[in-house]
Amino acid sequence: MRRVLLALVMSTIAAFTVDAPAEAANKVTVGVLKFGTVSWVVDTIQRNGFDKAEGIDLDVVPLASTEATAVGLQGGSVDIIATDWLWVSRERSGGADFTFSPFTTALGAIMVPPNSPIKTLTDLKGKKLGVAGGPLDKSWLLIVAYALRTANLDLRTDTTQVFGAPPLLAEKAKQGEVDAVLNFWPYAARLEASGFTQLIGIEDVVSELGAKGEVAMVGYVFSEAWAKQHLTAAEGFLRAAAKADELLATSNEAWDAIRPLMRAEDDATFDALRRRYREGIPERSTTENESDAKVLYQFLRELGGEKLVGPGAELTPGTFWKGGKS
Repeated sequence: MRRVLLALVMSTIAAFTVDAPAEAANKVTVGVLKFGTVSWVVDTIQRNGFDKAEGIDLDVVPLASTEATAVGLQGGSVDIIATDWLWVSRERSGGADFTFSPFTTALGAIMVPPNSPIKTLTDLKGKKLGVAGGPLDKSWLLIVAYALRTANLDLRTDTTQVFGAPPLLAEKAKQGEVDAVLNFWPYAARLEASGFTQLIGIEDVVSELGAKGEVAMVGYVFSEAWAKQHLTAAEGFLRAAAKADELLATSNEAWDAIRPLMRAEDDATFDALRRRYREGIPERSTTENESDAKVLYQFLRELGGEKLVGPGAELTPGTFWKGGKS
């Protein structure tokens, strides 16, 4: 009897010592903005069991700001966040090992109110333009480069800019305090639902600047060392996210499930957010995205300088994740 009991105890201990490391190895902690678009993806992953199908244990950590997500990644409290490849390149040039996998090509747009006399970029001359973010925001600099190239218009000097947070600028636009507003895509979609018109989308700008297609500026970002050490978990998450996007691209019922996360106050807003999200689902390879990112990097470096891109003269090698080969 003692031998039987001892065997049972030893087998139980062995089971824990084998299973616990495997579970830890497949755990993925994702830092998300509570109402950000990545939260739509991770909710879809968990709701449909895509994480379990990939053998990963997905832990979602809601955070208050994009700065908090970056701090969480840098401090190691989360494994994956969403941010742009420009941040990744700058961090890598400083010695960090973060790397990027595409999430969305959606960026933003210049929106004008109903019945606005502004029909082209040149009509912005002398107008008050709201700009989400700051003077070094990538969308702003890309539209500056585009206007210089296509209309010989320097939006930095030919308009009066009002920089601010996206929701604040959306309200200013509705109240007529600015003539037009360059805002991030979810806020542009909300304005569209309220009757605003898109003057130009940033997605349309990149082709004029030399990109061969729509570029995923925002992606899933994680430590290269972590990903190589936990390759099953890292690639399992990316596959689960791709499955979620495939479902969101084709199923309206999947959108009904995440509607509470979208804070869509009416059907028009809900429809606009869904349509714009679907348009932003990447369809091109990582190699194609990286090639175009290198082109756009030069414009951003020229206009934003080292304060924006860091010391690198070009996109830092390894910025784009290549499945353990970056």
